[in-house]
Amino acid sequence: MLDTIATPTLWAVTIAAVVVLIALDFVLTRKPHEVSMKEAIGWSAFYIALPLAFGVWVWNAHGSQTGFEYYTGYIVEKSLSVDNLFVFMLLLAAFAVPRHLQQKVLLFGIVGALVLRGIFIALGAAALSQWDIVFLIFGAILLITAAKIFTEALQGHDQKVDPEEMLAVRIGRKIGLKPMAIVVLAIFATDIVFAVDSVPAVYGITGDPYLVFATNAFALLGLRALYFVLEGALSKLVHLSYGLAAILAFIGVKLGLHWAHGIWDSVPVVPTWLSLVIIVGILAVTVTTSLIASARTQAREETEALEETNA
Repeated sequence: MLDTIATPTLWAVTIAAVVVLIALDFVLTRKPHEVSMKEAIGWSAFYIALPLAFGVWVWNAHGSQTGFEYYTGYIVEKSLSVDNLFVFMLLLAAFAVPRHLQQKVLLFGIVGALVLRGIFIALGAAALSQWDIVFLIFGAILLITAAKIFTEALQGHDQKVDPEEMLAVRIGRKIGLKPMAIVVLAIFATDIVFAVDSVPAVYGITGDPYLVFATNAFALLGLRALYFVLEGALSKLVHLSYGLAAILAFIGVKLGLHWAHGIWDSVPVVPTWLSLVIIVGILAVTVTTSLIASARTQAREETEALEETNA
């Protein structure tokens, strides 16, 4: 049985709070409208302040080690959610979803992601409580994913989505679903892929199923608003794939060491505080180099355009 800080009451309160927040989002989006930057920033600030405040309670109530695990898991999940947003943006563009309907589609996608991750978290907890080898399997999944992301980034492949190649889209059209329902189905399909990566990643930080669920829920709940804040900036994060690959590879190695330590005491393990430092460091380098590279590219394009005009 995996150790957890959660009691049945805490589980009930947390799930109820998630349901209330989702219901609030549905109320806010009941009337389709374009999301203003002021609205998006306001709700994004709320959905960032909420998990940070919850982390203070976790730290004070359960100690610094658990607090480090929570905050590290949240940062990992939030980082991966930015990649989710980029794919969602590509899907919405590919299906030409009108701007006033985009937040409703995103909300359905977030609900689907929450349900799927809840299922994966439960399955992961059951497996980990029975077989230690699952840590090694999760580590292998993350290393394979990291290698794939890094290779594609190195080769310069632009991330793109072709709806016609998606099995979910073909099935939706065969059964006569409306266009908006097909878009939601396509987002659900991508949610499955993201759940396969994100759940093992956070289990590499903490073995507490409650903290795994809480970090996933907090990372996902604010995506609807965060999408409209980062919509223009996502394209500037040109090194995001390298950063995510490094983070997933690091956690994959950490899981492998954890499994090996259970067999050979001499194998070292990576402490949670060091994991937090490394992950934050990777993100800081990724964002900084991305902004520098984007600025240089923009300056070069402006210079070329000016030269063509003067020619």
